Amino acid sequence: MPPLDRPLRVVVVAPPYFSVPPDGYGGIEAVLALLVDGLAERGHEVTLVGAGEPRTSGAFVATFDEIQAGRLGQMQPELAHAARVEAVLADLDHDVVHDHSAAAPLGAGHRAAPTVVTSHGPVVGEWGEYVTHLSQRTAMVAISEAQRQRAPQVRWAGMVHNAVDVAAIPFRTEKQDHVVWLGRFSPDKGAHLAIEVARSAGRTIKLAGKCDEPDEKRYFDEAVAPLLGPDAEYVGALDADDKYELLTAAAALVFPLQWEEPFGMVLLEAMACGTPVLSLSRGAVPEVVADGVTGYVRDDVADLAPLLDRLDRIDPAACRARVEEQFGPDRMVEGYEEIYGRVIAD
Repeated sequence: MPPLDRPLRVVVVAPPYFSVPPDGYGGIEAVLALLVDGLAERGHEVTLVGAGEPRTSGAFVATFDEIQAGRLGQMQPELAHAARVEAVLADLDHDVVHDHSAAAPLGAGHRAAPTVVTSHGPVVGEWGEYVTHLSQRTAMVAISEAQRQRAPQVRWAGMVHNAVDVAAIPFRTEKQDHVVWLGRFSPDKGAHLAIEVARSAGRTIKLAGKCDEPDEKRYFDEAVAPLLGPDAEYVGALDADDKYELLTAAAALVFPLQWEEPFGMVLLEAMACGTPVLSLSRGAVPEVVADGVTGYVRDDVADLAPLLDRLDRIDPAACRARVEEQFGPDRMVEGYEEIYGRVIAD
């Protein structure tokens, strides 16, 4: 469609659990910060509705004075957030609502302006049924072609890849010998397999990530901790600076996913640091990692260890260039602008 003929009044609704942008963990919130700032830079009037304090260039309305990280997964904060979002929208003049929360999109049918919803998680099971229902009254956006193709029952309005601010991420060509794994401690993320891959190749590995919820602690204690040793070290949950220091120094990010990941922000972050990615052909990984160019993508975890001897064939500059070209903030913002214009016209 042609470019927008006027600035829009956009309300972006964040989940209530982390700041936008987050201090550490919070992939959705990091994306939202780029989106809000990018829209504002293009002249749109943007209001972010979330929890905590203002941290972006747009206007900000808080539904909670403090972020609700300690209540992640509980029903009450999500429902209170949804009710407060509706009260906020009633007082705002706006052209479109872009909702990234779980419960608030249920109010879309009663809103004067159209609602765009980005589905950040896997569209399966009961959640898949919920997303399918929402797509009948909202413009549902996928974050990868893999996510969209695995849920053909959803009435998708489009697909927009997530983005990272490459300019804010350090880059390094000289790597150390160890590899890393970074993520939330869940069997789906394959931390225990990453240790086995590194060990099979004679490499040391450093693991970092979120491990504070009961299921995360249980997985760590049962499957990861027994494998730790002189060649496999857990370095804790890291803030942004420490995370990038870990990624830039590593020879590779070993990320043997065990589920159909809808996107995978850590893949972008590693490649932006000039660090190649070794992962499996699950979910959006083949869309994000260019096999043989920015890392290696295989079908079987047993095939990953030998590839650690072929990292010299991957150019760190090519890793960063792919992120700049395919997953930069401008590209993401343009994608959402196109969808906003289309749903407003419809």
